Amino acid sequence: MFKKILLAVATLIATMGFAFAQVDVNKADAAALDSVKGIGPVKSKAILEERKKGDFKDWADFEKRVKGIGEKSAVKLSQAGLVVNGKPLDGAPAAAAAPAAKADKAADKAAAKADKAAAKAAAKADKAAAASTPAAAPAK
Repeated sequence: MFKKILLAVATLIATMGFAFAQVDVNKADAAALDSVKGIGPVKSKAILEERKKGDFKDWADFEKRVKGIGEKSAVKLSQAGLVVNGKPLDGAPAAAAAPAAKADKAADKAAAKADKAAAKAAAKADKAAAASTPAAAPAK
């Protein structure tokens, strides 16, 4: 029973990792941009400065206008949930695929940890039970 509860909690925590919202580069404020993995305060400021000149038309325009955003970083940002005009980068792997695999791995790890803890608790209980049982009297 304990294992099932622990597994359920671990699975719930692991699935929270990929429950993220997409952030549109043309609509987001600095805080929303900062929430995207890979974008910090400096990069979000650069994005907002370039956006003042006009909205980004597509990913190519975004990469061209924002210093420090190249092909590789664009792929990573798209995977992290950044979109341009509501569209993820073409050819970028699905954003939910990596976190889902991570969630499965985390759930497996949590289950293994729960099994180990349960085995340790059982061994400790057996040891305590053996210690509390009085020794048999010697035979006459």
